[in-house]
Amino acid sequence: MQELKDIIRLLKEEGLTEITVSDGDQRVTVKRVLQTPSIDATAQPIASDLPEREFHLTAPLVGTFYRRPSPDDEPFVSTGDIVQAGDTVCIIEAMKVMNEIKAEAPGCVRQALLDDGAVVEFGQPLFVFERL
Repeated sequence: MQELKDIIRLLKEEGLTEITVSDGDQRVTVKRVLQTPSIDATAQPIASDLPEREFHLTAPLVGTFYRRPSPDDEPFVSTGDIVQAGDTVCIIEAMKVMNEIKAEAPGCVRQALLDDGAVVEFGQPLFVFERL
């Protein structure tokens, strides 16, 4: 039982969705289903076609999304904040590396689309900005 617990812990720590371990003729496969990214309950639905003045900032990699540097800190950006190109707006953790995600263009934060801890896919929208 302890070996199974160790396998599950390894699966979680390494961010894996499936692991197979074999010992002689015994084989164990452990899978986990990743939860879908949660959406801010106060957020308004996003249409696939944004108004001309708005644009998405999308995830440049797969990982876990965080709006703040640590659980006790304030978010990097909040609705209504003005950011410049190069300003850090969130972190995506991938393989235990914290990757700062920076604004690609100046804008006003209109909406954060995810909560801390959400699993993100490459190209998934993270924020909606209004062009300045």
